[in-house]
Amino acid sequence: MSVEEAEKLKNEGNEHFKEGKFHQAVDLYTKAIELNKTPTYLCNRAFAYLKIELPGAALADADEAIAIEPGFVKAYYRKASSHLQLGKFKDALKDFNTVLQLVPTDKDAKLKSDMCEKELRRIRFESAIKSKDGEPVSVTIQLGTLKADYTGPRIENDTLTAPFVEAMMEHFREEKKIDRRDVVFMLLEILKLFKTYPNFVSIDVPAVEEITVCGDTHGQFYDLLNIFQINGKPSTTNRYLFNGDFVDRGSYSVENVLTLFAYKLLYPNHVFLSRGNHEGIDMNRVYGFEGEVRAKYSAEVFNLFTEVFNALPSGHIINKKIFVVHGGVYSDDNMTIAELQKPNRFRGIPDKGPLCESLWADPQPMPGRTPSKRGVDCPEFGPDVTANFLKKNDLKLVVRSHEVKDNGYEVAHNGKCITVFSAPNYCDQMGNKGAFVRFKGGELEPHFTTFESVKHPGKRPMMYASGLGMC
Repeated sequence: MSVEEAEKLKNEGNEHFKEGKFHQAVDLYTKAIELNKTPTYLCNRAFAYLKIELPGAALADADEAIAIEPGFVKAYYRKASSHLQLGKFKDALKDFNTVLQLVPTDKDAKLKSDMCEKELRRIRFESAIKSKDGEPVSVTIQLGTLKADYTGPRIENDTLTAPFVEAMMEHFREEKKIDRRDVVFMLLEILKLFKTYPNFVSIDVPAVEEITVCGDTHGQFYDLLNIFQINGKPSTTNRYLFNGDFVDRGSYSVENVLTLFAYKLLYPNHVFLSRGNHEGIDMNRVYGFEGEVRAKYSAEVFNLFTEVFNALPSGHIINKKIFVVHGGVYSDDNMTIAELQKPNRFRGIPDKGPLCESLWADPQPMPGRTPSKRGVDCPEFGPDVTANFLKKNDLKLVVRSHEVKDNGYEVAHNGKCITVFSAPNYCDQMGNKGAFVRFKGGELEPHFTTFESVKHPGKRPMMYASGLGMC
């Protein structure tokens, strides 16, 4: 009877998966596995985990499936896909090659094995060139001049103005590019600005004024414009904090991040930008931003974006009470704000440590800590961990992003940990709402606004990805 019930639960999970209800599919597959653990059920759950961006959990299921049946091909395929989500091309190549050893005629595995090989060769070649040059691209890149036939908005006299930003956004709305010269100018200017900031930036909001905190926007430029339509554009009287993951997945990431950078340059004391786990080269190689910048500008411009991303602040503290960070809090119970200011953030995202945890950590409902389901070395944290961090640092609230939520936000940990996610219908398939949260400087109480996605032109998500990523 348990075998029949397990099969029924698996089939129900498959139906939810087809409908894009991946969390519900995970729950049903889990119930099936509890009744009858098979490699098929484990690999089905692994696929659902991949859809909700939990490659660590998918890897664990794939390994367990292999332990039960060492020749189970689908498990190696799930392992390869998990490693790709983490940007680990060498490990993915090994897994795809195992698939080919078991099924030499698998065309998809052969295609992806070849793509991994090609990507690894490219990375090695570019790393060798960078090692020879030594100097950062911000030093070697040439500003250049406007193309003679360019008729779009331009930065006059090296001065960014509100009319330019307005014209640039309209240009972007029409799927037009601004000239490379002005892109490089903005990137060099914002790099100078970011270099003046500590790892965690203090924001002062007067008692009667407000700040809006937005979560992931992931290249969904037309949804960003909708946020401004609903909540007003950034200005000296309308503060914004965008909490990371400006790029990747959505295929208007260049337009999205340049709009945010332009507003930051225009209103440096009223617009704030935090780094997310997708402001890093490993994710950009897989999820489309590198391909998009190369297609719209050049590899050199992408390298400059990478240098800028490495300089983004790790987080912000609003009125000394609200801790805003993309991922979450820390594996060290004694972590203080003073300690968080010490690490060198001007680099790629490390595999472990405070910077990694700032960008990758997730909350969990149960007390304590458990290993991350994302496949990175930063544990999930419970309500007791949040409470301890807040008490130790005399803080009131953690606001983080990093996770899709059906309603665009979630309040957890006894009201002390808020997740806000601002990319509605994520990847054009998740069906979630987006949200942002406003705080008045005096009361510092959260006020949520949710919104639906808006139509965008025809570029599908991941259009510029290498073909190795998933959406």
